[in-house]
Amino acid sequence: MKRQTQDLIEEYLSYFPCVVLIGARQTGKSTLLKMLSKDREIFDLESQADFRPIADDPDLFLRLHDKPIAIDEAQLLPELFPALRVAIDQDRTNYGKYLLTGSSSPALLSSISESLAGRVGIIEISPFSLSETQQVGVSNLSRIFDSQCTIEDILPMQASSLLTNEIAKYWVQGGYPEPWIRDRIRFWQVWTEQYLQTYIERDIARLFPNLNAVRFRRFIELLAGYSGAIINYSNIAQILDVSQPTVKDYIRIAEGTFIWRNLPAYTKNVKKRVSKHPRGYLRDSGLLHHILRVTFQKQLLSHPQMGASWEGVVIEEILRGLNAKGIQYTAYYYRTSGGAEVDLILEGSFGLIPVEIKHTQSVNSRHLRPIRDFVNEFDCPFGLVVNNDEKVRRYDEKLIGMPLSVLVSEFSNLIN
Repeated sequence: MKRQTQDLIEEYLSYFPCVVLIGARQTGKSTLLKMLSKDREIFDLESQADFRPIADDPDLFLRLHDKPIAIDEAQLLPELFPALRVAIDQDRTNYGKYLLTGSSSPALLSSISESLAGRVGIIEISPFSLSETQQVGVSNLSRIFDSQCTIEDILPMQASSLLTNEIAKYWVQGGYPEPWIRDRIRFWQVWTEQYLQTYIERDIARLFPNLNAVRFRRFIELLAGYSGAIINYSNIAQILDVSQPTVKDYIRIAEGTFIWRNLPAYTKNVKKRVSKHPRGYLRDSGLLHHILRVTFQKQLLSHPQMGASWEGVVIEEILRGLNAKGIQYTAYYYRTSGGAEVDLILEGSFGLIPVEIKHTQSVNSRHLRPIRDFVNEFDCPFGLVVNNDEKVRRYDEKLIGMPLSVLVSEFSNLIN
């Protein structure tokens, strides 16, 4: 399956001497590396045959390999990055010479920023987005977040052949490639449990050898209940019998290993009292539902976490789509002291765009007051309400409703 990031990776390879693909384990980085490395020799640092000669003398290894190369699982050898800096500085215009991947390591970005600042392009590889599972090339989403897009451009957008049951399947099982491709519920259940165990017992244990693995597993399970909510550090600390600083460290680990996404509060130029605490989501809905013991959509629709789960799916779909196209942005959420909320605030070259997320088909006008007020207060170009309606609807002058099926569909020249 072609990944939507492939064009962006090729672009970065023409800009930077080194490009690094980062992300959680089992998101398809190694497969992508092979697809992009037809003319490169690939070295896998999980193989001792490849690891040992590089680890013994990284500088010598890079001198001996003058042609473009690819290195998989680069986080296993932090000593590689200073050697890369020296090799790159000998010819800064040799763009695309090094293509690396790195998984589940908060220290990886630190190593890159310390050694390769200005020399490297970093691209995150997430699990499949919904539009990727349907092999959509350029989606409506990437057109909406274009600096030239107006509400009149959005109104004619339509859904392609994406079916309701395909959205439901993706929502329940998430986007990790292996379960999606194997396409069996039992396999998804077994694979996800093994993935969770490997994440904690291998990745976390190797990165943080002094961490209590049993307690951290319990913490990840607690996060499922907090997905979509503002984190209460005190409550989690009390349940786990640890200090609040320890809980904050756990959050940083979960975020740094791409399991959890923190959304900071939007507090810029606000006229009202607003929450300043972050909220967050487990980034893959399949992992969330596995922890919640939800296997089928029928169970999910009656689950207390249903609304938060749907919010997480839509937020990840939007952010993965923007990342894949290289659209720069900062993501927030917004909540006033009076309880008015907007699920997602996106700020970028396209302006400031609030996004409200509803699982329902019809949306009560009264429930749109927070996003409508935000649009007016900050003079946003428009506000977007993602729902499960049958078509795009205009709620008022600067507020538009769009089904998820339209958001992730192939962009049509109909709107030009």
